[in-house]
Amino acid sequence: MAIAFTFPGQGSQTVGMGRELAEAFPEARRVFEEVDDALGEKLSSVIWEGPEETLTLTANAQPALMAVSLAAMRALETRGVSLKDKAAYVAGHSLGEYSALAAAGMFSVADTARLLRIRGNAMQKAVPAGEGAMAAILGLDQPSVEAACAQAASDGPCQIANDNGGGQLVISGSKAGVEAAAKLATDKGAKRAIMLPVSAPFHSTLMTPAAEAMRAALAGVRKSAPVVPVIANVVVRPLSDPDEIAARLVEQVTGRVRWRETVEWFSANGVKTLYEVGAGKVLSGLARRIDREVSSTAINTPADVDAALAALG
Repeated sequence: MAIAFTFPGQGSQTVGMGRELAEAFPEARRVFEEVDDALGEKLSSVIWEGPEETLTLTANAQPALMAVSLAAMRALETRGVSLKDKAAYVAGHSLGEYSALAAAGMFSVADTARLLRIRGNAMQKAVPAGEGAMAAILGLDQPSVEAACAQAASDGPCQIANDNGGGQLVISGSKAGVEAAAKLATDKGAKRAIMLPVSAPFHSTLMTPAAEAMRAALAGVRKSAPVVPVIANVVVRPLSDPDEIAARLVEQVTGRVRWRETVEWFSANGVKTLYEVGAGKVLSGLARRIDREVSSTAINTPADVDAALAALG
């Protein structure tokens, strides 16, 4: 049975993440050093010591989460778990797609850190503070949420940003549009509509300036074909051509993260075992809610690495 490796996105960060990996595995520590060198600052100190409000800044959280994922991946690889030999596919949630591509060799760790710093800064700058918003809509089907967003359009742009599965859809756009759509969703029968504490309306058309920044950044970076295909967020199919992958990464800034469909695609194509590589267990929890036949195991501590080595042989 086929295996895929998945990589978490923003929201999985916690102060102290990856420290045990760095202490247990010299090659994991070297990943954090590579990221520090690439950014010209000690991001590792923020990752391990905080403060939390500094770590959660988008421009820090994105390269930080990638660093933890790649540290765990490097610990596995130097003990004989080759992504090329063990995995059929990789996928990542939003910024996690960059982690997946770095793990699969499309980008170097240093280039990925710089790309994610550019991405984080560009997303933050795209919309003035307070003008955008995001909300989680729980317990309402996708067509009804789409209808709520369309109805709210007179108040401002709003769209589905994340289809996370398990009855959770996230909408994003202008503050007025999102607030109006959230109220409409509740009126249509949503169990809850929760405004999210985010700094920008990610994965909405308001992020167009950030998409253009990423188009320029990706054009200037060295790209290799990934050793295994990536299931891209915005198209939910395997991609191996570096130029097409880069184009989809640009689309992803303003497009929907189709995570429910990604897990369903895995299941339909014989992938019933997932390994979530990096901070937290968010993707493992989502996988269980999306398809009970799919198992997902998180790898973010030395004990997790040892367990995965035993399982993967």
